[in-house]
Amino acid sequence: MTSRNASFQQWQALLTNRNKRQRSREFLVQGVRPITIAVERGWPVRALLHNADRSPSRWARELLDTVPAEQFALSGELLAELGEKNESAAELVAVLELPPDDLDRIEVRADFLGVLFDRPTSPGNIGSIIRSADAFGAHGMIVTGHAADVYDPKSVRASTGSLFSLPSVRVSAPREVTSWVRAKRAAGVPVAIVGTDEHGEADVFDFDLTGPVLLLVGNETAGLSSTWRELCDHLVRIPMVGSASSLNAANAATAVLYETSRQRSRKNC
Repeated sequence: MTSRNASFQQWQALLTNRNKRQRSREFLVQGVRPITIAVERGWPVRALLHNADRSPSRWARELLDTVPAEQFALSGELLAELGEKNESAAELVAVLELPPDDLDRIEVRADFLGVLFDRPTSPGNIGSIIRSADAFGAHGMIVTGHAADVYDPKSVRASTGSLFSLPSVRVSAPREVTSWVRAKRAAGVPVAIVGTDEHGEADVFDFDLTGPVLLLVGNETAGLSSTWRELCDHLVRIPMVGSASSLNAANAATAVLYETSRQRSRKNC
């Protein structure tokens, strides 16, 4: 493929148009590590787009030989556009199928740890929190409200492949989450909803996070919505010194996730 035909324009739209991603139920993945993890985790691959101007590496050749997906050979120039000039993506770009936004994709058990991001505006922050949640043992991520897209290329890149290991679900309204939490409680898992807020009732390291918990992180500018504040069982704060009154949403989430992991590790010793 050497021209910007209809197929190329469709793939290009997946980079910038959320509605196109939603309607086609597919998104682009760039880079060796994210594509490798997606394939290892069994995500459905609809197409592999490879560079017609160079011989494939051993990694790319193995994917092209083993992954059951349509294959398209694109000129290096066209593939670079889909890779957004990312050198590591210049060899291969994958078109993956979007999973359903179903909360039941997230396993809830006795040691449950989940993260909810309320109305994020930055896809990069979504990906960064998914990466931290995966690193510290969370079982799932929920993005609520009018928000940036989990499957935006910036989010996918920032997650460095963790998106394909950690179930990440988009929901439109708090009631969907609260109904899901109530059902888990009725099934015997007492999930606590714990929000992060600079005016929280307790410092995070003084609060017991060893039970099943859903951690809430607020919008980058406004914090948690009033609706979520009222729905929280508890609010915790990250103690800080210096002139900063708050942390970036991804940094705050990482700090609380680390403390949760620390407490649980000590409990299991």
